[in-house]
Amino acid sequence: MPVYRIPTALVFPDPADAEASGLLGVGGDLSPERMLLGYSSGIFPWFNEDNPILWWSPDPRMVLFTEELHVPRSLAKIVRRNEYEIRLDTAFTEVVRHCGETKRPHQDGTWITQGMAGAYTKLFELGFAHSVEAWQDGALVGGLYGVAVGRFFSGESMFAHQPDASKVAFVHLATQLRRWGFPLIDCQVHTAHLDRFGAREIPREDYLPRLGPLVTAPQKPGPWTFDPNLRDGVRVCPPGS
Repeated sequence: MPVYRIPTALVFPDPADAEASGLLGVGGDLSPERMLLGYSSGIFPWFNEDNPILWWSPDPRMVLFTEELHVPRSLAKIVRRNEYEIRLDTAFTEVVRHCGETKRPHQDGTWITQGMAGAYTKLFELGFAHSVEAWQDGALVGGLYGVAVGRFFSGESMFAHQPDASKVAFVHLATQLRRWGFPLIDCQVHTAHLDRFGAREIPREDYLPRLGPLVTAPQKPGPWTFDPNLRDGVRVCPPGS
């Protein structure tokens, strides 16, 4: 498959035409309009500081169906002990910064460039991007952020400076999204970390048709807040899981 040059016009190639690696196109811009069109089409940007803008649509696609959220008993205990205060949309730029600065195994640098951080901040200001934050003793110690269009949510990155902080934040997010009628979280590519929550890979040909009804559903603009007593809705896995 060819790698397309993304034109200045607000269009994308068919995501089914992506290379085997998932790479679809090069170029374009990171305007809110293009970013939202990309996410609504099953396409997302991902590139390093020294690269041009690269757009991807991997096959298979890693997703978490919110009804299938897997919460081990040990993690559920941490959730219910309130070891962390979990907030929504109160420190978006700080979460993005920490995600970009946190060192990760086998990874040099970060794909969260200054331009990417600015693009997601614009989406946050427009009510389309959101952060989930774990706080402890007044300090931000973990969290994640992502993009929501209609009833579709795409997780982008997470960080943790204290044990299980980002995991607790993710459990809160998935539980809340299930309540709000978001059937899936796009996790993009496989990681063992996401496996533990019940995420799984599905073919792109299965993933793409699901997007239309989700991204055209009524938007739930930010800033978001959690429902009261959300922890009561956390579904714990059976013993030994």
